[in-house]
Amino acid sequence: MLVEEKKDALKLKMKEVFGFSQFRGNQEPIIRNILEGKNTFVIMPTGAGKSLCYQLPALVSEGLAVVISPLIALMKNQVDQMQAFGINAHFLNSTLSKAESTRVKNQCREGLTKLLYVAPESLTKQENIDFLKSIKISFVAVDEAHCISEWGHDFRPEYRRIKDIIGHLGNMPIIALTATATPKVQLDIQKNLQMENADVFISSFNRTNLYYEVQEKVHAKKKLIKFLHDNNHKSGIIYCLSRKKVEEIAELLKVNGFSAAPYHAGLDSSIREKNQDDFLNEEVDIIVATIAFGMGIDKPDVRFVIHYDVPKSLEGYYQETGRAGRDGLEGHCLMFYSHNDILKLEKFNKDKSVQERENGRILLQEMAYYAESPVCRRRQLLHYFGEEYDRKNCEGCDNCVHPRERFEGQTAVAKVIEAVQATDERFDLKHLVHLIRGTEDQYISSYGHDQLDIYGSGKDETKEYWRSVIRQSLMYEFLKKDIENVGVLKVSDKGRKFLKNPHSVMLAGDHTYETNPAEEEEGDRPPVNAKAYDSELFQLLKNLRKKVAHQKDLPPYVIFQDPSLEEMATTYPTTEAELAQINGVGMGKVKKFGKPFLEAIDKYVEDNDIVTASEVVVKSSVNKSKIKIFIIQQVDRKVDLDEIAETQNISFEELLDEIENICYSGTKLNLDYYIDDILDIDKQDDIIEYFLNSETDSIETALDDEDNEDYSEEELRLMRIKFLSEYAN
Repeated sequence: MLVEEKKDALKLKMKEVFGFSQFRGNQEPIIRNILEGKNTFVIMPTGAGKSLCYQLPALVSEGLAVVISPLIALMKNQVDQMQAFGINAHFLNSTLSKAESTRVKNQCREGLTKLLYVAPESLTKQENIDFLKSIKISFVAVDEAHCISEWGHDFRPEYRRIKDIIGHLGNMPIIALTATATPKVQLDIQKNLQMENADVFISSFNRTNLYYEVQEKVHAKKKLIKFLHDNNHKSGIIYCLSRKKVEEIAELLKVNGFSAAPYHAGLDSSIREKNQDDFLNEEVDIIVATIAFGMGIDKPDVRFVIHYDVPKSLEGYYQETGRAGRDGLEGHCLMFYSHNDILKLEKFNKDKSVQERENGRILLQEMAYYAESPVCRRRQLLHYFGEEYDRKNCEGCDNCVHPRERFEGQTAVAKVIEAVQATDERFDLKHLVHLIRGTEDQYISSYGHDQLDIYGSGKDETKEYWRSVIRQSLMYEFLKKDIENVGVLKVSDKGRKFLKNPHSVMLAGDHTYETNPAEEEEGDRPPVNAKAYDSELFQLLKNLRKKVAHQKDLPPYVIFQDPSLEEMATTYPTTEAELAQINGVGMGKVKKFGKPFLEAIDKYVEDNDIVTASEVVVKSSVNKSKIKIFIIQQVDRKVDLDEIAETQNISFEELLDEIENICYSGTKLNLDYYIDDILDIDKQDDIIEYFLNSETDSIETALDDEDNEDYSEEELRLMRIKFLSEYAN
């Protein structure tokens, strides 16, 4: 009877403070475990209600609950929430002034505070340890406990000292919580916190309301804008690899009419705080943030999470995607994948210790496998965290909704299992691939594996093929990971049974992403030499350009240059706004020459039943950069070009580069006031006559022409700007 009363009292308190009538999942047994003074280890996915597991027992326990958290943003967010619920909670971290810290400590000493969030760095300061020794502490919660492990995705050395510091504070229960712990990381956490005997509560990692999708990172900005148009006014987060990319994407979204704000550690704290609050208060729809900087935003109605750049690990990816759909409603998780991002991240690790580099390499390898694998993405994520998924089709990821072609893999899987057994279950995927393919390798020969029957038995297939078969054998539980030895593969009971009684196993080919770096960068245009354009349309547009040029008595390149035609034959612009976004066009040229080209493209699209992203017009913020606006304004005011270059602290050649970019984007610039001082009218007419009759506007070609031998490269460039402004724009 007494137990039931306590149970009811807990529920009443939860309803009174948090407004919840029922516990979710393992919340109740976890809370009771803490209240009974037992060490507790909680592995619960993002959005499943971890915070309540320490917040509710803190309220009903005598004394102060200390919550160790690595994320300053998360502390603020949670303290704001607690105070909104009428709970006296505070945080102690580097953002507080001396006076503010003293005020927080006094409230704790007076017993007014129930929850104190502390950054691990603050916990290591002797003055804070002395302060915590002076008050009664009910229990310590270690949030984001995966930071303890070198194999976690966000290892923090200061987390290794937590157990020693807690020991100085007295004998009290510890609750460690994490949303992203592989079996190996779970083991590390328990050992470091000396919690091997703790009660462990593991909730399912399956977020059934989330849809997982990976797209190749080609024309990513266009794909991003299209996705956002399709999900307009929904709340979302976009993760990027660098602060620079965060700023660039945030600006891109604003230029294209979306309500977006940046969020990264380089911003002034007041701006960062404002952007976070604006996002939480629905003043801003989209936050663009660095992967490296944890946001700690607990917003229930985030409808999508986009990784514009590849995350450093599957743990990070899972945690970040977990910010979507916390209210149980739909959440779309989209990642743009390029192996170039993996290579960039590997370069970032080059200055780290050998062990850290190796750890980082393995985490990135897992990330690449996830993106490239044809296996259900949900199955892959759950398997990574030690949970198996039995359904053949989750209906909630791109690999299940759009499955790849399958093939019979019985013989290949058997060969893989035999290879693992033949090498005594002591080696990793790379070694097994080399063994099966018969690769001459010093490790293979040093272990004598080149003498095994299995050596070279799969030489007719590529290393990518065998790597995929091994990964899929792992996913389908014919193999298993050795928790103690990272990377080592062993044969499971299911695998042994399979060898005795083989049966059909359907496998699929991996996704192949052969992204060229140029396809990912600014403008997301395919490189000219990639021939990615529609050659038939390109030829049609070239013929049309020749006709228009003849009618206007101009060289064809003045109308549109070849790269512009190639881009038109790639993106099929059918409106003035779309055509104006083509490199080297701009609205000036659209108005002057665009009509027949738009009509031709529109007819071609209709005749060939081509689906275009006509609703997506990616407006570029490049031409709105401060330096370009400044140059246009100064030229309009007839300011000497040398003076403009000096003011901007750039060379005259760099200034001409900028002016040419402006001109090629379709903006008319009148440099007569400057040119008239260095070239008389007759000479200007001679150069204009040259460009009118030339087949190209190449300066190199112009310099080689004997008629131009009296002119410098600088003079020819200036006259080309004048010529294009008068005739092309």
